[in-house]
Amino acid sequence: MIYRDDITNLKTDITENIGQKIMVKGTLGRSKYFEKEATIEKAYPNLFIVKYDENDRNVTYSYTDVLTRTVEVSLFDGENFNPIVPPPVETKKQKNL
Repeated sequence: MIYRDDITNLKTDITENIGQKIMVKGTLGRSKYFEKEATIEKAYPNLFIVKYDENDRNVTYSYTDVLTRTVEVSLFDGENFNPIVPPPVETKKQKNL
């Protein structure tokens, strides 16, 4: 479940990293995936804009795209790309007896 605080925290993270290099990963459907380097250009209340390095194309994503893991965004810290939203913690479901 996505909470209001999750969106607020993500907006803050994105806004604080405008101009930062990122890695965007997502699906194109039918088992096709993409992974591209980009730069965070602008942040708005409901979405943010990234500019892909390879073709200077601007693309918009919503914060819920990132929180629902439709798109994965990782920040470049100078050496590695680290995910903005950490991977989900898997929990085992207990059987009801």
